Amino acid sequence: MTAERVNPPELSPPTGFSHAVVATGTRVVFLAGQTALDTDGKVTGDTLPAQFEQALTNLLTALRAAGGTPADLARVTVYATDVAAYRTQAAELGRTWRELAGRDYPAMAVVEVVRLWDERALVELDGFAVLP
Repeated sequence: MTAERVNPPELSPPTGFSHAVVATGTRVVFLAGQTALDTDGKVTGDTLPAQFEQALTNLLTALRAAGGTPADLARVTVYATDVAAYRTQAAELGRTWRELAGRDYPAMAVVEVVRLWDERALVELDGFAVLP
């Protein structure tokens, strides 16, 4: 995939996301929402950072199984049960993102939700990637 990250000077500088991504490739991979489930289907981690790390790991595992890499991500949506907590811990969450996925940020959004499918889940990530 080739990905052109577009960040117009007329918009505020992006931090941890790109305003737009122009992706060119031949395969689109739609990634289902991933929470902090372990292989037994149980939510792991009691904190937002711990759950974010596991949810991102799960998302990237699905992406790799489909033949992609983090650089192929074009769009990710983060669903959080507490956006204020997400903002407070954004620096730590950003470090986790960079460690696991690198610095080529997809177009992203963070959305607050009342709850997720599993009541213990604090965060869920979904998205799509464009593969070469």
